[in-house]
Amino acid sequence: MISLAALVTGGVGAAGAVGRFVSGIEVQLIRWFWMILLTGLGLSAPLSAWAADVSVAVASNFTAPMQRIAQEFERDTGHRAVLAFGSTGGFYAQIKNGAPFEVLLAADDVTPARVEQERLGIAGTRFTYATGRLALWSTTPGLVDDQGEVLRRGGFERLAIANPKLAPYGLAAIETLTTLGLLQRLQPKFVQGENITQTYQFVASGNASVGFVAGSQITRDGKITEGSSWIVPAALHRPILQDAILLNPGKDRPAAAALLAYLRGTKARAIIRSFGYEE
Repeated sequence: MISLAALVTGGVGAAGAVGRFVSGIEVQLIRWFWMILLTGLGLSAPLSAWAADVSVAVASNFTAPMQRIAQEFERDTGHRAVLAFGSTGGFYAQIKNGAPFEVLLAADDVTPARVEQERLGIAGTRFTYATGRLALWSTTPGLVDDQGEVLRRGGFERLAIANPKLAPYGLAAIETLTTLGLLQRLQPKFVQGENITQTYQFVASGNASVGFVAGSQITRDGKITEGSSWIVPAALHRPILQDAILLNPGKDRPAAAALLAYLRGTKARAIIRSFGYEE
């Protein structure tokens, strides 16, 4: 005999799976079906409390871990995270202009604080979900040493860096070079990406020999995926605290609240650590 819990969980999961392949009207019909079924079983909670979509603006550096977290989130809760990736500065401009994102996962702590101050987000929901690490990276084995001396030694034509006005990792790179006294010397070699994903692509494609990227982009399970790298000491730049906040469109939305809670959970924390982020 099938248990009530199995029936509900299986039903919601089926609705979520079908919803990815059918039209909006069909999705609504499926939701009505399950609402009628739940009501018939004596459950008064609406279907939205069981399964819904949540629109999430995600900083580019957090692409890979968030994709994995979203899969686990849907599997564990039935809710589906609809992800958009880009620069934190770009998302701030969109949110200010009315973009209907429900959750912001920023690459810094300044932008969510500003969002909260300007009443674009819900006060009291902001928290640090990850602390990022900056890395100097090349696809060429041995080119980048573990002390970053390649920056002084040279031997490369282009240095990729994210736009420091839009990307916190780009700002951290500028701070690092300033601390090392190398900014003026290396500035003529800069190839600037609009976000950290584009910066990574400059290096991965060979358009730049080396570049400052997010450690999460080149790390899997604590190991570098390819090439050579230097994990920049945290003392060379301000901490890259990455904060999340519930945005106004997500107020009173169970899926949005569930996602923020999930990010604090054991499973999500383990995934975040596996990509090289600090607690």
